[in-house]
Amino acid sequence: MDKIKFYIKIYFKILGQDIKSRMSYRSDFIISMIGMVFTNAAELAAFYVMFLNFPSVCGWSYFEMLFLYGFSLVALTPMQCLFENNWNLSRNVHRGDFIKYCFRPINIFFYYISEIFDIKGLGQLAIGIGTLVYAWNKLSLPVSPLILLELLVALMSASLFFIAIMNFSAAVSFFLVNTGFLIGTMNKFRDYAKYPITIFHEAFRFIFTFIIPIAFIAYYPSLVIMRPDEIPVLTWIAPAFGIFFFYLSYKFWMFGAGKYSGTGT
Repeated sequence: MDKIKFYIKIYFKILGQDIKSRMSYRSDFIISMIGMVFTNAAELAAFYVMFLNFPSVCGWSYFEMLFLYGFSLVALTPMQCLFENNWNLSRNVHRGDFIKYCFRPINIFFYYISEIFDIKGLGQLAIGIGTLVYAWNKLSLPVSPLILLELLVALMSASLFFIAIMNFSAAVSFFLVNTGFLIGTMNKFRDYAKYPITIFHEAFRFIFTFIIPIAFIAYYPSLVIMRPDEIPVLTWIAPAFGIFFFYLSYKFWMFGAGKYSGTGT
């Protein structure tokens, strides 16, 4: 328990310093936040235009798709806010800057990840919650303490999947040169998470479920709330699978960090 308290205390100290640093460049923060809002607004507009021409997509209505979209935004927020520093890992490793993290008497993964908190991700969270609540209301989905608990568990497990995918992608930097493109490529796959997996070819369904498990970011978890009568086995095992997948990504990241010995210059 004392160790947990220690890490919580350290985290908020690091967080405070990062927020102070970022808020000293307020124009950059405001522009980034506006850019995120417009990006999500454009995607919502694309959804609306698409459903002006098609009443449904593979049996999924406009508001069901909107629910998936909002769910995915909320689920992606922890990665956006808390694990943003993974984007810098390739540069830090190959410039030699990562070496400074190897001499602190705390968990190196915790220290590296907690160094950056992306505040603009909170804007994404607000848009996601708003979209989710709007779609929930339009679909006339029931609300109860149990359902809200199921929603929370589903969102947490969905977040773990995406965080794990990005951890794996970033950690490849410890072993190979010029891998910065990999995490960018994996990040692009999250756009597919906003759609039901049933609209894809069977080959892509397999890939998005068992190789790059983006189907667990929104589709499988959201079925608990949206279509409780059609829940597959993969939905039920998603929370346990998400924890296991995140653990594997953490061990892989730590294994790579343990092999790091600097640039030699």
